[in-house]
Amino acid sequence: MSGADRALRALLRRAPVIPVFTPGAVDEAVDVARALLRGGLPVIEVTLRTPAAVAAIAAMAQALPEAAIGAGTVLDAEQLQAVRRAGASFAVSPGATPRLYDAARDCGMPVLPGIATASELMAGLERGLDTFKFFPAAAAGGPALLSAWAGPFPQVRFCPTGGITAASAADYLRLRNVLCIGSSWLTPRTLVEARDWEGIEVLARTAARLRPQEEAPVADRPAR
Repeated sequence: MSGADRALRALLRRAPVIPVFTPGAVDEAVDVARALLRGGLPVIEVTLRTPAAVAAIAAMAQALPEAAIGAGTVLDAEQLQAVRRAGASFAVSPGATPRLYDAARDCGMPVLPGIATASELMAGLERGLDTFKFFPAAAAGGPALLSAWAGPFPQVRFCPTGGITAASAADYLRLRNVLCIGSSWLTPRTLVEARDWEGIEVLARTAARLRPQEEAPVADRPAR
């Protein structure tokens, strides 16, 4: 395992669920991050789907240095550099291209590339990586596909994201090759627009009690 993957895995292991949040405004983003952190979820992904996203990442990272604020929906090298300058602790992409892999190698922070097929997974392995986002998880095969991949790819670990709900979260987290999951159910727009930070904190506390299946790394297993 590379040093970059070790750093990424350590970050992803900080919480069983990574809230995926799309900010409408910078001030609400900081309040959301505080609520999630109080609820026991210190790793947050902020998607680059609104004009406020990069500024929100910067504000959240500055206000909550104890949290790991990541940037999601990173599509190219320019976005990768922008979120790094904003103070993001990590970046997440929905997919990966050769140019994005090159930029991730050079950017100096952990990057979680997205894959949805075995061929995409093998392309990432050829790059020396073994930790990936599985996206869109529910549509691409869900727990059944991840379970099937455990045989041919025993060294790989995943953060599934996309279509995962509070009801289906445990189905993913019981798999040995799943480090954590990502989902937007923790930051519903109804609660954000109502500025119901306590409601978001309650959702976070429930999610923080989930536990992924623990397993020693492949390289550390005793010989048989």
